[in-house]
Amino acid sequence: MLSRLLVVATLALAAAAFAASPNAAAGAEAPAPPGGGSTAAALPPGNPVVARVNGVELHLSDVEAAQQALPPQAQKLALAQIYPLLLNRMIDGMLITQAAQKEHLEQSPEVQSRLKALEDRVIQQVYVEQLLKSAETEDALKAEYQKYLQENPPRDEVHARHILVKTEAEAQSIIDQLNKGADFVALAKKYSTDPGAAEGGDLGYFTRDEMVPAFAAAAFALQPGQYTKTPVKTEFGWHVILVVDRRQKPSPSFAEAREQVSRMLARDLIEAKVKALRKDAKVEAFGLDGKPLPANQE
Repeated sequence: MLSRLLVVATLALAAAAFAASPNAAAGAEAPAPPGGGSTAAALPPGNPVVARVNGVELHLSDVEAAQQALPPQAQKLALAQIYPLLLNRMIDGMLITQAAQKEHLEQSPEVQSRLKALEDRVIQQVYVEQLLKSAETEDALKAEYQKYLQENPPRDEVHARHILVKTEAEAQSIIDQLNKGADFVALAKKYSTDPGAAEGGDLGYFTRDEMVPAFAAAAFALQPGQYTKTPVKTEFGWHVILVVDRRQKPSPSFAEAREQVSRMLARDLIEAKVKALRKDAKVEAFGLDGKPLPANQE
């Protein structure tokens, strides 16, 4: 119990201190640790003692675990870069924990309640991790990928340019110039208020759902080389649209979709497990008024 409390307090203090530190946030080198040590890069292999606080040892593995409790950007840094700051904060945390232990704070109902809640969360996390580790096989991922392909078939894409102006009259004037043979790119550079005007209004390739409905409907109604014969109104203003090319966007390969497929499989596995657990459990839920809530119908 005491060791768990020590770890929780130390990591929490280290994370909070790192997040609040200007040097750490900027990735700057922190002050040297007590005792004249340099960085974790100078430590021998294994799991050496990195500090003793009133006889209680901190090991390199404790520092590595503390780094994993830091903000995501700090987790990506080399340990040597943040080691001095992190070690100092862990020493501070241990001193606070020891002071609390002298007052037998670990026996207080509040600490016991928080430790129980933390223990429950850790148990849940480890249970789910073990479930996924055993069930997330290569065959299971490939089967989930087939489901992904059914839900994400190849989609049509359009490569278009556009000219954005404030009024319908301006847009119609541009269309009139196009009808007389004017160059679309030159007109876009001259008249368009869109940030992409310097590139001739080039929007690149996009799918129908990536544009507002009125714009998408007009663009996807055109063939390559065609432009809108009437101005198109959207919330941004009035558009004249030229379609450069059309193509079909292929579905992602298994390698490209692997991370997303893994998340989908994990979601399905957890939902199935929870559903099975609910089926075999007696669950009674109550509303804020203390009255029983209807049983879930799944």
